Amino acid sequence: MGFWRSRKDRRLKKEKEDPAFFKGIQYILSNDQDHAIEEFTKSVKVNSDTIETYVALGNLYRSKGDIDRAIRIRQSIMLRPNVEEPIRLRALYDLGLDYRKGGFLNRALKTFLEVAHKDPGNLENLQEIERIYEELRDWEKAYNIRQRIAKWMREDQGHILAHHLVEAGKVYQEQGDYQRAKSAYNKALSADKACVDAYLHLGDLYFDREDYKKAIAIWKKIFEVAPDFLFLCYNRLERACSRMENLKPIGDFLKECVEKRPDAFGHMALARYFHAEKDGAAALAETEKALELNPSLWEARRFKGRLLLDEGRTEEALAEYERLLDLLTLPFLSFQCERCGFEPKELLWQCPQCRHWDSIRPVDNRRKATVAIQSGAPDPVAVNGDPHP
Repeated sequence: MGFWRSRKDRRLKKEKEDPAFFKGIQYILSNDQDHAIEEFTKSVKVNSDTIETYVALGNLYRSKGDIDRAIRIRQSIMLRPNVEEPIRLRALYDLGLDYRKGGFLNRALKTFLEVAHKDPGNLENLQEIERIYEELRDWEKAYNIRQRIAKWMREDQGHILAHHLVEAGKVYQEQGDYQRAKSAYNKALSADKACVDAYLHLGDLYFDREDYKKAIAIWKKIFEVAPDFLFLCYNRLERACSRMENLKPIGDFLKECVEKRPDAFGHMALARYFHAEKDGAAALAETEKALELNPSLWEARRFKGRLLLDEGRTEEALAEYERLLDLLTLPFLSFQCERCGFEPKELLWQCPQCRHWDSIRPVDNRRKATVAIQSGAPDPVAVNGDPHP
């Protein structure tokens, strides 16, 4: 009780001696930054030794985009004699944030690395370093920093480590270094057996090397670990159809998919498989099943019209194309971050808004599309095609 009474007495004394400081706090709480800056400026004129006021001023200047002033305040704090090391380190970290806000990534990185050298367990600082490495596409260093974060947090960070490895593998693959790319993808799967992006790009690597059987075997594993993302395989399987002589493995896989987990995209992929095999009746039947599951899938209507024309059923084909015109602006595939609600126009493995990995999921738009069709008021945003992360 004596401690809290003493602390309260000090606060009341400070409030009496420096009312501008507490007015500044009140303005911050009411989100009035201009008046807060005005009051804190008055406060430091009364007592220039109050570091916490300078810290608050620096943060306010940064939030308003006045980076030069923010930087000068941090530097003045660090140059003060007899400043305690934790305060100096905090000012150094804040300086890194100022550099980052101003777009000086290299300066920010250098500053954060200096903080990490002196305070290796500062998780906020490590996360800032990781974020800069991600933006610079230096995935190996981002991976190393995430390992340090995992060590200090004592949590499983396998899914994030896996994504860093996959991104590094993509860079290797673009450079034509298939061996290092393959190693990165396999290492990613060791870190997280449910990493969809690793299966996709490892399969792509085998596909590029014309090992189609191995590619299909890799893509099939997505059905086991993350069936919600199986739609990402379908365009890849269609490309395989155009390259392979024996299409039976593809057909067997697609049949297994729609049998165990029927969805409109799976039936459409199977329809195109049957079309490649010159089985028009089976292709039309699968297209009908796709439309039963998702009547707003305009690609299915377009393909159905094409199949009907192939069979000489012109009037029925024209009727489908008329329906197609009403659907062209309707979304049939969209995505949303489960953490912050951000809605990207394509599938991303890391949310650009909240920075979380694996938080963006497909959204079922069938109900939304049905309402739009019935009301005659189509949604102006259309998301078409197959995302290819």
